[in-house]
Amino acid sequence: MSVLAVLDPAVAVAHAAVAALAHVVPTALAIVLFVLVVRLSLHPLARAAARGEKARSKLAPKIAELNRKHKDRPEKLREAMAELYRKEQVSPVAGCLPVLVQIPFFSVMYRLFTTPNDLLDHTLFGVPLGLHVGNAHGAGQVAVFAVLYAGLAAVGYVNYRRARRAAAAQTTPQPGAALLPYLSFGSVFFALLVPVAAALYLLTTSVWSATERAWLYRGVPAPAAALAV
Repeated sequence: MSVLAVLDPAVAVAHAAVAALAHVVPTALAIVLFVLVVRLSLHPLARAAARGEKARSKLAPKIAELNRKHKDRPEKLREAMAELYRKEQVSPVAGCLPVLVQIPFFSVMYRLFTTPNDLLDHTLFGVPLGLHVGNAHGAGQVAVFAVLYAGLAAVGYVNYRRARRAAAAQTTPQPGAALLPYLSFGSVFFALLVPVAAALYLLTTSVWSATERAWLYRGVPAPAAALAV
């Protein structure tokens, strides 16, 4: 059994949920509503991740001091760091596990909106949800893709600016940190490779993520790496 096949039962459930919504509202709107419901159900995990990141951020000055103090003694540095985390009751990977737990959910939604199925036969303003930009023709179809890409670019820019601020606020620069903010635009380029339904999913979940991070990290710089996802 392939890795993707493992997701089939979950994809079938997601398909049934979107199809049920599509009996009440247009399929494109059903996709948006479905994504919002899933993201809302995952919000507690996002809150847990934010709490972990904030806890680690508070330790940043102490960690920087330990790095300066023991920069030539790696073994002593590891011991001092372990003692600091133990004393503050903070995990060095705080905030990472909730993010990892969300990955299967996003994988299911991605597969649902990129694998050919009856949902993709419906349309968004007359444009088939299964259409790729390379096959678009006519001003109407091109306009729909342009609006989706413009929306993703706008969200990417917001995340880019926030990630730049987060990177600048780091007391200990990390390797490659200067490049992380530019990954905020990754969804725009990825959207060029997927059909309308998946691009609509990307835009919906990206808007949710940007809004959620702005709320959860209000007054505190969100981690640059998280913003780039």
